[in-house]
Amino acid sequence: MPYAATGRMRRAVSESVSGLPRAFWWLWISTLVNRLGAFVATFMALYLTLERGYSASYAGLVAALHGLGGVVSSLGAGVMTDRLGRRPTLLIAQASTAVSVAVLGFMEHPVAIAGVAFLVGMASNASRPAVQAMMADIVRPEDRVRAFSLNYWAINLGFAVSSAGAGFIASYSYRAGFLIEAAMTMVCAIVVFAKLPESRPVRTAVEKAAEPVVGLGTVLRDGRFMGVVGLSFLVALIFQQGSVGLPVAMGEAGFTPADYGLAIAVNGVLIVVMQIPVTRFIEHRDPRRLLVISSVVAGYGFGLTAFAGSLGVFALTVCVWTLAEIVNAPTQTGLVVRLSPVHGRGRYQGMYTMSWSVAALVAPLMSGFMLDRFGAEWLWGTCAVLGTGAALGYWGLMRGLPAEGAESAEVAPGGVVPGVADAPGAVEVTAAAEAVAPRADSVAAPRP
Repeated sequence: MPYAATGRMRRAVSESVSGLPRAFWWLWISTLVNRLGAFVATFMALYLTLERGYSASYAGLVAALHGLGGVVSSLGAGVMTDRLGRRPTLLIAQASTAVSVAVLGFMEHPVAIAGVAFLVGMASNASRPAVQAMMADIVRPEDRVRAFSLNYWAINLGFAVSSAGAGFIASYSYRAGFLIEAAMTMVCAIVVFAKLPESRPVRTAVEKAAEPVVGLGTVLRDGRFMGVVGLSFLVALIFQQGSVGLPVAMGEAGFTPADYGLAIAVNGVLIVVMQIPVTRFIEHRDPRRLLVISSVVAGYGFGLTAFAGSLGVFALTVCVWTLAEIVNAPTQTGLVVRLSPVHGRGRYQGMYTMSWSVAALVAPLMSGFMLDRFGAEWLWGTCAVLGTGAALGYWGLMRGLPAEGAESAEVAPGGVVPGVADAPGAVEVTAAAEAVAPRADSVAAPRP
């Protein structure tokens, strides 16, 4: 019996990772390495307050500037992704992140620290539109939810490991943490340069004449998509409370930082354990229903926190909204791709990324104001209201959404993206695209 269960598990894992192109797996490895080295975000507040002796207010200012940098770069990186290409944008973003993180470790003046932190926020966030656009380019439409889910799994696995390692590194040397993150980010840039071909579809002269030019104005005038961006902002506000509102509320309720660490650790563990099996369950299901349900579960998952009086109940509420996160993240990213024109994916992904960056700025202000003025119960009640509103919004906006198969023309038979095969140096790109087609002998990941 144990042998049969092991066999089913191996078969499930194999089916979850098979049929994806080799280029996707190099991009996946780059994401994992990048997150494994994400030490600075974990210990930045401790570094500024304990190591440098600055106030908590100053540490909050630096964190806000870091987030503001991400907001500023989202749209610019989206434009670069469409104009320069996915690969050059990734190289510039990751190399700039590596350099700016290393420089930040040597800054001592408060103005210099704040300024470089802003640059780090800009550089580190600039790679997201390019990664998501490249993933959409090289993965078949029917496999995208699975691909985005695997990428999200890598992000959380890497973050879980780096968070655990950050404490050990900080006890030895904070500066070592900055330099290790810089080195690992540079490794990601090298992987992109060595292994990833450019995936941006190249339009023919006829296609350019027939299709309208996509600019930021086009994105802003796309009512359905901007509605999704607004709903994404509401959902992001809810999920951000796991890191900004929950620790403060637990502290005010008499729980220790260690208690919060145990409760929030449930989030990372569940994502690592459940992301792949849950994705197998939701992969070909109606995205509108998934987004409606996940928004409600997220809102009321946080809403249940109002009734938490013990560490076990807090952990249980984390379980509830984590399940919503597991469903929402890949489904929402896949929806953004479906609503984006092929030659404007970078701009559309940049606008979507900005919704999360803005939420990261607004969420601390929202939680601080509500906790100080009204109490934790109002904050968790507001999360329930936001989740309900987002669910209703998704239900309304996605009526009449074209079937997923209607966009299959994006990838021609054989897995070649239209226009790419005629581009200079397209032999390498075409080979990567041909690997998209599922095959019985496909390799789940590149060999070392």
